[in-house]
This record gives sequence, structure tokens and C-alpha cells, in this order.
Amino acid sequence: MLHLRVISPPERTQDVLRLLDDAVGVTNLVVLPGVARSPAGDLVQCDVVREAANEVIEHLRHLGLSTEGSIAAEQVDLALSDAADRAAEEAPGEGDDAVIWAELAKRVADDSKITWAFLTFLAIATQIAGIGVIANSPILIVGAMVLGPEFGAIAAICFGLLRRERGLIGQALRTLAVGFSLAIAITFACALVSRGLGWITPSSLTGHEEIEFIVKPDKWSFIVALLAGAAGVLSVTAGKSSALVGVFISVTTVPAAGYFAVAAALTRWDEMAASVAQLAVNIAGMIIAGTLTLFLQRAYWSRFGVRLPVSPRGNGRPGPRGHGNDRLT
Repeated sequence: MLHLRVISPPERTQDVLRLLDDAVGVTNLVVLPGVARSPAGDLVQCDVVREAANEVIEHLRHLGLSTEGSIAAEQVDLALSDAADRAAEEAPGEGDDAVIWAELAKRVADDSKITWAFLTFLAIATQIAGIGVIANSPILIVGAMVLGPEFGAIAAICFGLLRRERGLIGQALRTLAVGFSLAIAITFACALVSRGLGWITPSSLTGHEEIEFIVKPDKWSFIVALLAGAAGVLSVTAGKSSALVGVFISVTTVPAAGYFAVAAALTRWDEMAASVAQLAVNIAGMIIAGTLTLFLQRAYWSRFGVRLPVSPRGNGRPGPRGHGNDRLT
């Protein structure tokens, strides 16, 4: 369940209340006239089940509240209320299956940006992977997988492909390119220093059977990437962060980057090519599966989700609860 906090201009408040009164899955409606100062207006609060939240938020935006007022949503961890239980029963579907598109759009837009935190995490993860390669340590490889932050940008590409937003796709691709380039460059420099100090030699990559999966892309690598991409998008849309950790452990994007950097420092050209192939297979598989998963989710909720007929902005009232054929897109 989500808690919605809406600031409405006074002349829009009655339309907001009519919308929320008639909407499926809405409960605990509270109105505080004139208490909002910035932006000025009335404060309207309510709880809405996840499976109905997307439609309610879209209709609030249709009323102009995202530009003339404010719409904020936060997760409700516990709701002890018969009214809340009835609201959940009224709405079709299950909350874990629901996609709140406005929330997803905001998240992927943030995750696709180049930030110091993203660059730092990716650089550290790649260096840990490089050390794991040299030490022939699967534990370090797994640790690097978990630490890598790259899936957020991959999810942004999937969402951009679904919505045909070239700007978002370009921004996410740029973030991945800059992030991996910087991480590989730093790891390469560290490996060169280690080679100069005599800590590693070209033979340091010999006989590492336990981690050879990093540089042996095959059909199974692609299948795992497909499965991880689907699971990753589902974990993002459902808010299941624990499942996302499993996705990180499943694919070897960061370890492949770390292996490439070390192989470059040790002039192991054949293994450099294999590392690049593994990295490309993982990213491509996750993008394909992630985009397809979002497409199926959109198709499912467009057909079976809650419907509220759209009324002209600022006039009239939404139709009765239930399903209909009109949808705000």
C-alpha cells in the first residue's frame, strides 16, 4: 500500500475528492483545507493499494496537480485497518505484481545519471573483481558482482526502449560507457603498478579453472543473462531489493570488466577479447529480457488493471468504480 500526499489548488480540490471517492483501492482519505504553503493550497492525503495506485496517480496528473500542486507517494509498511483490507480486496490483481509507472520512471531516470557514487562503486567493484581474478578467488568475484551498481542503468535502457525515449536510452548508455571505461582504466593502472612491482606476471592468469566462466561466453551465459534481466526488472517494479541481489550474483558484467583490465595489463590479448564478449553478452541479454518483461507487464495491466474513465481537466467527475475501456496514456 502507498500513502499519497497531494497538494491541490482550492479550485481543484473538489475534483480531486470526487476522483478519490470513486477510485477503487483508496481508503483513509483526509482533507486539510488551506494548510499547504509551498505550493499553496489544500492538503489531501489517502492510502491506495499498489494495484490501483498507477491509475490514481495518472488521473491526479491529468487534473494538473503535478504542475499546479504536488503529488508525493511513500510506501506504507503496516496498515492495521479493515477499510484498508477491503480496499485491497476491491482492486483486481496483487500488489506485488503492480507496476507504478511514475515511480519507475523517476527511479530509472535517477539511476541513469552519472554520479560520483555510481562511478566509485563501479570502480571499487571492478578492482575487487581484478584481485579476485589474480587470486583465483570465487568469493571475491561474487563480492564484486554484488557491489556493482550497473543494473540501474540497464533498467533505464529497458524502460527507454519500452517508452521510446531516446534521451533516456542515450543517457543510460553514456553512464555505462563512462562508468566501465573509468573502472577499467583504474583497475588497469593498478594492475600495471602491480606488474611493475613484480606482484603479478603474465602467468598469473594461468590455471584458474574456478573462474574461467568469466571469459568463456556461451549459450548458457546468454540464457543466464536473459533470466537475470527478467528477474531484475521484476524486482525493481515490485520493490523486492533482496531479489535484485540475486540478479547481481547471476551475471558477470563487473568480473568481465575486471578480467579485461588485468589481462590488458598482462598483455593477454585472447583473454581480453573473451572478456569483452562476456560483458557484451551479459548486457545484451539483460536488456532484451528486461524490455520484454516491461512490455508484458504493461500489456497485462492495460488489459486487467483498474480503470477510471478520464474526465475533462477540472470539470466533471470520474466514472464509477470498476473497469472501463478508457485509459489515460
